[in-house]
Amino acid sequence: MSFSRSLPRTVVRSYGTVQGPPSAATLASRIPSALAEAVTATAPRTSWTKEEVAQVYNTPLNQLTYASQAVHRRFHDPSAIQMCTLMNIKTGGCSEDCSYCAQSSRHNTGLKATKMSPVDEVLEKARNAKANGSTRFCMGAAWRDMRGRKTSLKNVKAMVSGIRDMNMEVCVTLGMIDQNQAQELKEAGLTAYNHNLDTSREFYPNVITTRSYDERLKTLDHVRDAGINVCSGGILGLGESDTDRIGLLHTMSSLPKHPESFPVNALVPIPGTPLGDRKMIPFDRLLRTVATARVVMPGTIVRLAAGRIALSEEQQVACFQAGANAVFTGEKMLTTDCNGWDEDRVMFEKWGYYPMKSFEKPEPKQAQTAVPPIAEAETAAPVAAHS
Repeated sequence: MSFSRSLPRTVVRSYGTVQGPPSAATLASRIPSALAEAVTATAPRTSWTKEEVAQVYNTPLNQLTYASQAVHRRFHDPSAIQMCTLMNIKTGGCSEDCSYCAQSSRHNTGLKATKMSPVDEVLEKARNAKANGSTRFCMGAAWRDMRGRKTSLKNVKAMVSGIRDMNMEVCVTLGMIDQNQAQELKEAGLTAYNHNLDTSREFYPNVITTRSYDERLKTLDHVRDAGINVCSGGILGLGESDTDRIGLLHTMSSLPKHPESFPVNALVPIPGTPLGDRKMIPFDRLLRTVATARVVMPGTIVRLAAGRIALSEEQQVACFQAGANAVFTGEKMLTTDCNGWDEDRVMFEKWGYYPMKSFEKPEPKQAQTAVPPIAEAETAAPVAAHS
């Protein structure tokens, strides 16, 4: 009995008995031209059109994640994961109306507002994070902007300087800042500033009304002009459509320079907020967003942020394989639970990952051979006939 007779008819029609699987050229012809170009690119580009991003995003998921893994290995060490720890240095009482946020004073979530944490307390938390393997320490304060907060800014600068003295990267998210404030933070040693766009420009007014999309982009301009790395991403599961996720990715990938970090947050529904009864976004949509982000922003760190704790170990690894290469780890994600250091340590060891060092972007290892780009892959060996 020949081998071909034991195969389903569809398989025989697709591959035949001696022709083997589709060639690299055939595979490349089946994916969108924008994706085919991206897998062979040698540098990021900022000229993406929304139509091109949509082509990438809507590629069949198995082909998209294969391509994103190829891109990832061209620009990054696929085994290195940046470990970041986030601390809420000023909780609650924010005047904004972000419909997902537990810290808004407009929502009845039961969260008690606090004053800013003392500098020494924050530095102790950073030392603990470093001892547990984190190489970036991030700090968030719940307020709209830094206007009239000279003492707070002074304290934040002391925190930044102290953490940099530990040889750790340091990031803050303090709402809107002006150019002078950005420059002061830069001089204190700030590595990165987080200011998420959250979603597409079109869907944004459904989520927030107290701060415009252009105001968010203006803050990113101030950060970039001060020479600070930009950390900006989105939240998935706000009620947005695929078109909105494409819009967010297009905005980010067509900035004059891509953000150094793109956090992918999955909404954690908080009782008492307008979005408190929503369910988590389906995993395939989250994975598709991670993979598309990797393709259109190949040099950017793609970070699994809020909501990671709801993902299984296998789902997290699927995201790493698709191009995610940073996580938040530790005790808390501002007001929600976070995967712990010990848990992540076990997962990393099991799957062959290791923490990225501070101030280091590891170079790809065997980038051209580990997972070849679709357009450059060698044709697989033919399937031989057996009797």
